[in-house]
Amino acid sequence: MELIDLHTHSNASDGTFAPAEVVRLAKVGGLKAFALTDHDTVEGLAEAMAAGEKYGVEVIPGVEVSARFPGGSMHILGLGIEYGNGQLGERLAVLQKARAERNPQIIAKLNGLGVKITFEQVEKISGRGQMGRPHIARALMESGYVRSIQEAFDIFLRNDGKAYVPKFRFPPQEAIAMIRDVQGVPVLAHPFTLNLGSAFALKSTLTELEALGLAGIEAIYAEHTPEQEALYLRLARELGLLVTGGSDFHGDNKPELTLGKMRGQERLTYRLVTALKDWRRREYGLHG
Repeated sequence: MELIDLHTHSNASDGTFAPAEVVRLAKVGGLKAFALTDHDTVEGLAEAMAAGEKYGVEVIPGVEVSARFPGGSMHILGLGIEYGNGQLGERLAVLQKARAERNPQIIAKLNGLGVKITFEQVEKISGRGQMGRPHIARALMESGYVRSIQEAFDIFLRNDGKAYVPKFRFPPQEAIAMIRDVQGVPVLAHPFTLNLGSAFALKSTLTELEALGLAGIEAIYAEHTPEQEALYLRLARELGLLVTGGSDFHGDNKPELTLGKMRGQERLTYRLVTALKDWRRREYGLHG
């Protein structure tokens, strides 16, 4: 089978491997294609695209955009984007600025709780990429305050954590529009993080997002249960949405996740990439 992975991260955001290394791992893992979808940035895409030529792996340029959603966390993947568009860079810069302003506030909250980590310590961990909560989590682990990155989120950094600080996000219609403006395919990532209590509520939300221009749903995902996957696949059929899926690979920041290796991987074949390309051609009048 020609296997794929449509949700991965590099150290341009909060992964631990350089974009070219992610491409090499995709090659080693036997993937025909994968999408690099760093959080709120396209800085790693040029390197990844060049490495794709070198290793003979098709790299689908992507991004993962945070969107505002009460009661949960909404992320919109943009797949097949024209990533060199300057307008996209300007919009992403707004999110990057919000992230940069948030980090010192989180560290200050941690310090107020008696957790003595420094901005410089976290900055060193982040390396070339945008600093974010996974880097703060790693600093907490390396300093002995928690045993794992997950524990750091559970105690301090998730939405109800002791040191959580809210971050500016675009409303969903703006997140979707910025992806469509660069001829990308907008896809709702990991729907369970919306924290909706029923299939009816999720279907209603998907219907609203589809009216705003949403094209797909990430039905196959490393952390979905079989029941969730079945529900998302059913809703995709009922609403006529594209199906995508991926590992959400972050390297050592999520060591339990392996690029291109997850339950349901056999469903992630190149036919999904073909469907994405067909949708882009129809929607934007593209050729080839």
